[in-house]
Amino acid sequence: MYSISNKIDITKKASVTKSTFINDEALPSAVTTFNCCNCGHENTIEIKPYESGFPIFQLYNEDKVVSKSELLKHEIVNVTSQRMLHLGELTVNDLPTLYFGTDCSSCHSKYICVFSYGEKQPGLMILSISGIWKYG
Repeated sequence: MYSISNKIDITKKASVTKSTFINDEALPSAVTTFNCCNCGHENTIEIKPYESGFPIFQLYNEDKVVSKSELLKHEIVNVTSQRMLHLGELTVNDLPTLYFGTDCSSCHSKYICVFSYGEKQPGLMILSISGIWKYG
């Protein structure tokens, strides 16, 4: 799990086995798998709420890594509703949105995982993986 600081080109979306974790399903961590678009290898990722990931803003700030339009085109994030703009202008489900880079453990293709975690309504904590995309 690493942050991404160089410009990237998002190519394909990988298939994720489970993308939504509710309340205790995400504790102490949310574990799921994705298949590599390149070699088909099944990779496991583990997301620990409040520990994993980097703010999504780092990606689109001044288009340093990827542009807002690219993130929206690939349906990685959505425009944040007016009432939740304090979280940033792009989020997943109007919740705090994070990302991290990971590699296929077999062929070392590079991937970006984007997810959100937070309280959707009182007593309902949701960790939602927007998806995992191959990038170059």
